[in-house]
Amino acid sequence: MNTLARLIATWFGCGYFPFAPGTVGSLAALAIAVPLIARPLHFALLSLAALGPAIWAAGVTAKERGLKDPGLVVVDEVIGQWITLIGATAYNWKSWLLALVLFRLFDIWKPFPVRQLERLPSGTGIVADDVMAGVYGAVVLFALGCFNLY
Repeated sequence: MNTLARLIATWFGCGYFPFAPGTVGSLAALAIAVPLIARPLHFALLSLAALGPAIWAAGVTAKERGLKDPGLVVVDEVIGQWITLIGATAYNWKSWLLALVLFRLFDIWKPFPVRQLERLPSGTGIVADDVMAGVYGAVVLFALGCFNLY
């Protein structure tokens, strides 16, 4: 079971990238998202379907590594990136790029309550902060789209 958890938690090895593994996880999420017929519902369903396995895998991998939030766990970035995409009013190269930048910004900056959600136990805390960063990214992406800025 630890092997399966590690496979999911690292998003099939993306978490082993030697630098910026979270950004690599976000790019992997986009690589899956781009070929889909882009609709907010698709990204909502992807995020929802991945949530349970992500929490489980992140918790198992964190316990195995003896760390609260190991850097190699990037499945949380994948879910957060998909959640950000829910906010797009159009899907084009500008919205994809903006979604990436917005999600990474909120994930790194961690405005309230993103940082506080990290305190939740085990895999829940690992994933919850990225879910909230994704929500912030989606709101800003939607607002920018309403003004036709992409």
